[in-house]
Amino acid sequence: MEYSRLAHCTYHAQYHVVFGTKYRRKILKGGMGGYVLKLMHRVTRIFPEVAILEQKSDQDHVHMLLSIPPKYAVSDVVGYLKGQSAHAMRKEFPWLRRVYYGADGIWSDGYFCSTVGVDE
Repeated sequence: MEYSRLAHCTYHAQYHVVFGTKYRRKILKGGMGGYVLKLMHRVTRIFPEVAILEQKSDQDHVHMLLSIPPKYAVSDVVGYLKGQSAHAMRKEFPWLRRVYYGADGIWSDGYFCSTVGVDE
């Protein structure tokens, strides 16, 4: 097991995060799922210490294993992931405006988060 370090702490904080599309619509088919996973790596621009260890998309949700340092809130990282990816997807795929007409996003409001820890 590998530990990460910051100036004043050593940590092993991994989170299993799952978030779904609004209304569970199956829009992540074909190449769109891969496009979304590629977009998720943009999180390191704002949060450079965050690492995406694993990720997978299904037709209506995304699973990610993230290493998030203690100085960042999980909700801030997930909010950034969802917000930036939704903005880029609407820009790249104009047909999403028809699918989500009147809705303010592509992702559902909530998310699931579970810690992945060290077994003592």
